[in-house]
Amino acid sequence: PIFPANAKKADWEVELAFAIGKRCKHVSRSEAASHVAGYMIMNDISERAWQAEREGQWVKGKSYDTFAPTGPWFVTADEVAEPGNLKMTLDVNGERRQNGSTSTLIFGIEEIVSYVSQFMTLEPGDIITTGTPPGVGWGMKPPVFLKPGDVMRLEIEGLGHQEQTV
Repeated sequence: PIFPANAKKADWEVELAFAIGKRCKHVSRSEAASHVAGYMIMNDISERAWQAEREGQWVKGKSYDTFAPTGPWFVTADEVAEPGNLKMTLDVNGERRQNGSTSTLIFGIEEIVSYVSQFMTLEPGDIITTGTPPGVGWGMKPPVFLKPGDVMRLEIEGLGHQEQTV
């Protein structure tokens, strides 16, 4: 990723992302899984200063060009037996920062699809992210943020791995 020149508190977040496969609106939890096309890894890179120190609205800290790299593969839903129980890790410069599982997500895939579809129509190709395990730089004492040259390596069981250099 390329960070903006005025980024001061850039952070990492390994997340399970999924893509909608068929249009849905007001879908029930029991029907929600049938609307998921597949899964991928996403690095929900966040500029925390923009996110928290510039009048709220987290979207500002998560929307810069080159943020949110996904992949390396799109794994179809039928190939992921238990999306709610996948090991997730993220290393920065070879040091493990996040080590968790999708089993600790506050909301499961079905609940997310059902809930979001109550407020907007989800279209094929829409990508939704799910949340991150503990270990982001913002939460460390003292906080640790990314700098040029840092290397992030993310992995989610069954979905491959991705690597980015800041």
